[in-house]
Amino acid sequence: MAVVVDDADHAGVLRAVDDLREDLRMVTGNLPDSTVGREAVIVGTAGRSALVDRLIREKKIAAGDIVGRNEKYVITTVEDPTPEIDRALVIAGSDMRGTIYGVYELSSQTGVSPWYWWADVPVVPQENLYVKSGVHTDGEPAVKYRGIFLNDEAPALSGWVYATFGGFNHKFYEKVFELILRLKGNFLWPAMWGNAFYDDDPLNGELADEYGIVIGTSHHEPMGRAHDEWRRYGTGEWNYDKNPVELQNFWRGGMERMKDFEAVVTVGMRGDGDEPMSEESNIALLRKIVKDQRGVIAEVTGKRAQATPQVWALYKEVQEYYDRGMRVPEDIILLLCDDNWGNVRKLPELGAKPHKGGYGMYYHFDYVGGPRNYKWINVSQVQRIWEQMNLTYRYGVDEMWIVNVGDLKPMEYPISFFLDMAWNPDRFDAGNLVGHTERWCAQQFGEKHAKEAARLIDLYTKYNRRVTPELLDENTYSLENYNEFETVVKDYRDLLVDAMRLYYLMPGEYRDAFDQLVLFPINACCNLYEMYYAVAKNRYCATRGDVEANRWADRAKECFERDSILTVHYSTGIAGGKWPHMMDQVRIGYTDWQQPERSVMPEVEYVVPVKKTGAVDGKIYVEADGYVSIEAENFARKNSSPGIEWTVIPDLGRTLSGVTTMPVTVSPEKEDAWLEYDIEVRTAGEARLIVLVSPTLNFNANRGLRYAVSVDGGEEQVVNFNGHYRGELWDWQGESIIETSTTHGIEEAGRHTIRFRALDPGIVLQKIMLDAGGLRPSYLGAPQSKTIDK
Repeated sequence: MAVVVDDADHAGVLRAVDDLREDLRMVTGNLPDSTVGREAVIVGTAGRSALVDRLIREKKIAAGDIVGRNEKYVITTVEDPTPEIDRALVIAGSDMRGTIYGVYELSSQTGVSPWYWWADVPVVPQENLYVKSGVHTDGEPAVKYRGIFLNDEAPALSGWVYATFGGFNHKFYEKVFELILRLKGNFLWPAMWGNAFYDDDPLNGELADEYGIVIGTSHHEPMGRAHDEWRRYGTGEWNYDKNPVELQNFWRGGMERMKDFEAVVTVGMRGDGDEPMSEESNIALLRKIVKDQRGVIAEVTGKRAQATPQVWALYKEVQEYYDRGMRVPEDIILLLCDDNWGNVRKLPELGAKPHKGGYGMYYHFDYVGGPRNYKWINVSQVQRIWEQMNLTYRYGVDEMWIVNVGDLKPMEYPISFFLDMAWNPDRFDAGNLVGHTERWCAQQFGEKHAKEAARLIDLYTKYNRRVTPELLDENTYSLENYNEFETVVKDYRDLLVDAMRLYYLMPGEYRDAFDQLVLFPINACCNLYEMYYAVAKNRYCATRGDVEANRWADRAKECFERDSILTVHYSTGIAGGKWPHMMDQVRIGYTDWQQPERSVMPEVEYVVPVKKTGAVDGKIYVEADGYVSIEAENFARKNSSPGIEWTVIPDLGRTLSGVTTMPVTVSPEKEDAWLEYDIEVRTAGEARLIVLVSPTLNFNANRGLRYAVSVDGGEEQVVNFNGHYRGELWDWQGESIIETSTTHGIEEAGRHTIRFRALDPGIVLQKIMLDAGGLRPSYLGAPQSKTIDK
């Protein structure tokens, strides 16, 4: 069977068809026929393919399905499309990217994963391929620009790129462009740590445009110029107040270079090296910068400035300028941002006047900055991604979604999830997230092992989100209270045993992919937990003069050495050594937010043995040891209404799950949405009620998020847990939790009821604890109390 395409179609479509032919060869063992027979696959774009246009005129393809649509495709069977062809499978697109997405959708349905190259996912041979009759489509994307940002790329991605391609050139970016399109993305911020997309290889920009990838530059690289180009070619200070002429010439060069390519131009300006501008650089100056940049855009393109897509990123201190009244022309996209830790900082006001240019969101799976870098491994839990991006979408942010993916390689699954959600957020809800993980695992590892592989991914990202590997140390978890440290280490040990079992159960051809996507992250993180647990035990024993400290010291050293061995395995042992340097990121030895130059073994102590004599030293949650602890989802009663509902988000958070109100655009205060928990206490008197919530930030114009709590119907205490934070932000980010407390009088021992009432949308409750005087410090909070029947 031949694959037929009009030579007059877009160059990007012709290239994608070449990929399809190669994909079919991988699946069937044979290239498609070079001559057209009685059956064929027809690929074409409306308005560029004479054959597709004829099928539309003959009503064999409904014009309304694709004509005038955005990035939409249909895949359908057509009888007698031409006198020479009896039957055809037709892939028709509304535009270039629509057709390309249809081509890659067919590839995916035949068994070629989008990650076949980037994660060495095998292609399973098939003797026969079948197509169901009817019209198949994914519709139009909900978000216009959907993409990734390659950032913080040294030493891992940079080391691999130079070893594999010789630099960040078009040979490397071809692989990135193809991956983005196979994932139905369309947008890229290129790598920029010492790199310059257009300057490093002139073919980079040309090929991006040919592939159909929209190129932008990051939040602090205006006018299509990489920041490293100023180091290479700039003259004078990076200061518009003192050096406007040189900066305008610099930016003009960027626009000249990209004017014929599809791009989104970043406007505005930050300080040199992704830092805030100086205090004297006020809002008036920033307004002038944007005005002058738009003048350059109009001058170079020969069109009004609003004809060129532009974006202004409200990143870090720039959001403060916006909050203080700084505005840009209405056609510019306002790119809102998270706090670099996956917690949305600001969203449009519900019911406010629409911004013509629309809103975007800059999100993070990777970050360099306080309280500590997180770059090494995937710590992004899809439950939290969904919860925050669902919040984002429901508040009208649908013009651009861009996510910082660091080195790309450790973030394979969250990248897929993010771009899938960007295409159609309405497909996702709290109850089907595990199903998405299972389908993704089926695509990478086959149906037989998908459910177990998905469970492993969900658990290891849950554990890593409790505390990132870079923030983990010997003091994170309590060694003495609740067996906490021992419990979390056992969790990872059990996970590793299950991952190793699945690795050996899998057919050999899947093992390279499984190692990269599942086994290595679990193995390496488990080893890290084992090392810090050994250090904690060593110091505990050493302070008591116990010679057992020596065994734990040796164990810690073994784990430290094993970390290097695992890194070498990833570089040389997986896929025949395809991924050198990809796991070179330092993760041990942090003392500040910035990474150390190399991994440093934590200090351990040895104890000299001495001779000793004598001995060697419908449930009610019930108080024990002076506390009651309850996971949020285990409420006794709830109050909802037709307009709002309490929703459990399985696996979200640090222990069991999260509970929040849906939809996120409805006020729970107006709907009187509450949860009640039944407890039995044995101690009367004053008690602290501790509430643990996800670290959602004050996205609602800095008003803060509020809840109210009461005991036995008494007076409510209202808590605004994030309205005016100062120094707490790093703690919230690093610990993935916000903890607040109120004090209540318990008049007598016996049974009581705690009521939690949400006053604002977006609050995700994880755990409630009542401290009657016995609650001890721990990282995760006390484990859930035992219950009795009512």
